[in-house]
Amino acid sequence: MKKSIVILILSAVILTACAGGAAGENVASSDASEVEITKLRIAQQFGLGYAAHTIADEFDLFEKYLPGLEVEWLQLGSGGAIREAFIAGEIDVAVMGIPPFLIGWDKGIPWKVASGMCVMPLSLQTYKEEINSLEDLTAEDKVAYPSPGSIQHILLSMAAEKQLGSPTALDDIGVAMAHPDAAAALINQKDITAHFTSPPYNFEELSNEGIKVVVDGTEAFGTEFTFLVAVAAEDLVENNPKAYAAYIMGIADAANYINQNPEEAAKILAPVFKLDEETTLEYLTWPGMNYVTTPLGLMGFSDFMVDAGYIEKVPQSMAEIAFPNVLSAVGKGQGEAGVLETLQVRP
Repeated sequence: MKKSIVILILSAVILTACAGGAAGENVASSDASEVEITKLRIAQQFGLGYAAHTIADEFDLFEKYLPGLEVEWLQLGSGGAIREAFIAGEIDVAVMGIPPFLIGWDKGIPWKVASGMCVMPLSLQTYKEEINSLEDLTAEDKVAYPSPGSIQHILLSMAAEKQLGSPTALDDIGVAMAHPDAAAALINQKDITAHFTSPPYNFEELSNEGIKVVVDGTEAFGTEFTFLVAVAAEDLVENNPKAYAAYIMGIADAANYINQNPEEAAKILAPVFKLDEETTLEYLTWPGMNYVTTPLGLMGFSDFMVDAGYIEKVPQSMAEIAFPNVLSAVGKGQGEAGVLETLQVRP
């Protein structure tokens, strides 16, 4: 991956809030004495959900908005590892699922959602012919996901509540594994019998004969939801708002590039994900794939996780868990809730 890989996030409104200029004004146009050049430390995990990082790095999109910005990145295997890195003061921004973010917020980590990253199909796959629903899983089976509290684990819990009557019914057979390792294990029919995962790993698994979907993530949640969000430290927004603004604008540019130029994006992304260009393009244009920076499902995940006992407190409003640029994108409905407000909860 070129240079360092970088960042992500949302809308032009953040420039007005953070840099004091008109929406769409390039941060770099500010007087040089007002621009604090800084290092931005970003963490991510594995998969096509992080493709906007690669695009932003390829085109220097963060430097575009804040010349001289130095970016470092850390690749970790789970949201839990990201939380630990945040607590240790090792990172400023991370991309992760909504549930692990909420667990950190519940524990007092001073961070908030800065942007949505993508909406993507998540699913549970198995190679066992006799497993066609969650009811067919036994105590001898092993279901892999990145970590307890990951979005895959919480979606499985949502499905378990619907199909088995208890959100924790399958927790005892869960196995924490990074997606690349779990995909290899499932394809080779070793160590695990099922894997709840995301693109490209679910696509790769399904290309193998005999592997099938047992649970679809959208059906488990009840509607579309954001797979990954960008989370930033409150200190970053308070002490280095121009770096935060550059992050927001750069990821918005990157997401737009992928959506508008999938063929060119596939050429850039293919070597990063060790895929050929044709397969990468197929994955980028797979039904349900969308790089979108407005988060969906924030309150729906939090409500479920409190009821199921995964977190102890629920945010009373989105303002508790999201920065102003996210609130501006979602909007505040007059009278009945607007469409994007409605999409923050489960039906």
